[in-house]
Amino acid sequence: MNTRNVRKIGFFSSMVTVMKKELLDFSRDRKTLALTLLMGPLIYPIIMLGMGKLMEMRMQTQLEKPLEIAIVGKERAPNLVGFLASQGVTAMKSPPKDVEAAIRAQDADVALVIDEDFGKDWAAGTPARVTLVTDTTRRNADIPIGRVTAALDSYSQVVGSMRLVARGINPGIAVAIGVDRKDLATPEAKRGVLLSVIMPLILLILAFIGGAHLSMDTTAGERERQSLEPLLATPAPRSALVSGKMLAAASVGIVSIILTLLAFKLSANLAGGGMAKMLDVSFAAMGKMLLVLLPLIIMGTALLTFISANAKSMKEAQAHMTWLLFVPMFPAYALMAYPLKDTQLWQYAVPFLSQNQLLGKISRGESPSPEQWAVYLVSSLGLAAVLWLAAVWRYKQEKLAISG
Repeated sequence: MNTRNVRKIGFFSSMVTVMKKELLDFSRDRKTLALTLLMGPLIYPIIMLGMGKLMEMRMQTQLEKPLEIAIVGKERAPNLVGFLASQGVTAMKSPPKDVEAAIRAQDADVALVIDEDFGKDWAAGTPARVTLVTDTTRRNADIPIGRVTAALDSYSQVVGSMRLVARGINPGIAVAIGVDRKDLATPEAKRGVLLSVIMPLILLILAFIGGAHLSMDTTAGERERQSLEPLLATPAPRSALVSGKMLAAASVGIVSIILTLLAFKLSANLAGGGMAKMLDVSFAAMGKMLLVLLPLIIMGTALLTFISANAKSMKEAQAHMTWLLFVPMFPAYALMAYPLKDTQLWQYAVPFLSQNQLLGKISRGESPSPEQWAVYLVSSLGLAAVLWLAAVWRYKQEKLAISG
């Protein structure tokens, strides 16, 4: 056996030994192990199922129960007020004097102000004016606003058609274009609407920092405890030592992600209907998601190891978690403000944006093209390799063993 093969065996043997040692040490702290592995799988079903239940309750409450709103000048349009009442929108007996102030103070969701000349304009056959007072920035008011708007539109169409009929005119003549809608969204895509927004963000964060505690503890923690220097003094290659530590942290991250993906299926089975149906993902889709997240787990592990190697204490390393948590969130927030079509290949070479787009496509039941997979895997694995080499380079510096 030549020297090169001996070195190769020594490298892999040392790497596996270090990985086993770090995983064994980590498993002894059962509380930390449980929090690391089970936090995501437990929190995800609670958040998503709870969110789905709350939204269902809100929809049932605000759509089915009568809606009482402030109507100023209701005596000017009794027929309109009566029509609104038939649609479940009734007028308050004692409306506030200042409806704008009431809406700003959130004492009312929506108010209707009937113009003083409503009767004159109605008799003249000109548009009678009403003002819908709302605050569209309040999410809790969107259903009441939609109900009142739909009722007003319906009343306007009914009365307009009746006026045409009274003059012997077919109401259809006022409709220049008949628009039929054909929705090409698949059932899988509709079920994945919620997943395509929230699910990628959760998975990106869990994958990126899933092995954070182990990455920081095996470098910054050991450096603070002064147990890193004896390890670095062993004949084992520095690259094998740091690779073993990163493999241990990556293994923890992979297990956490797998458990979280299984929680998707579990949460869908636990929920009998409603929004939770959106969480139903196949095992094939979860396998694709895992493939998407694997390079990100390596990136996060390598970056955290590099950062921890530059920290002199565990506390200093943990201080970086503040900004690291926001890094995976930027693409999700950017896509909410400026949505992008996921057909352009350059997106699959951008860290975090590529994972977000791929996870969104998979959750909608779509299959990324071979070109998209190729661009993503090459770019993401390349970046992961660069970060891995950066962590190895940092471990090869002699000052790493100096604590304090």
